[in-house]
Amino acid sequence: MSHIDPSAGRPATTTVYEQVERTDEFQDLRRRLRQFVFPMSAAFLLWYLLYVLLATYAPAFMATELVGNITVGLVIGLLQFVSTFAITAAYVHYANRHLDPRAERLRERIEGADT
Repeated sequence: MSHIDPSAGRPATTTVYEQVERTDEFQDLRRRLRQFVFPMSAAFLLWYLLYVLLATYAPAFMATELVGNITVGLVIGLLQFVSTFAITAAYVHYANRHLDPRAERLRERIEGADT
C-alpha cells in the first residue's frame, strides 16, 4: 500500500506488517501480552528481591534449620526455581487461550495479503 509522505512529496510505502501493527487486533494482542508479562515480571522481581534482602539483612533467619541441614534460605532459594517453572506454565496456558488464537488470525491475514 502506498501513500504520500507529506514531508517529501513522494510516495512512501508501508509494508503489510506496518499496516497490521496499526490495526485494533494487533493493539489488542499487544495489550493482552502486556497484561500478563508486566505484572508477572514485577511479582517475580519482588519475590527475588525479598530473597536477596532476607539473605543480606536477616542471615540468622535464613540460616534457621527446618529439617536437618535444610535451612529457610535453601528452601526459599529452591522456591525461586519452582516459581520460574510455575510462571512459565502459567504463561503457556495464558498464551494458548488468549494470545495464540489472535496471533494466528493476524498471521493468516498477513499471509493472505502477501499472496
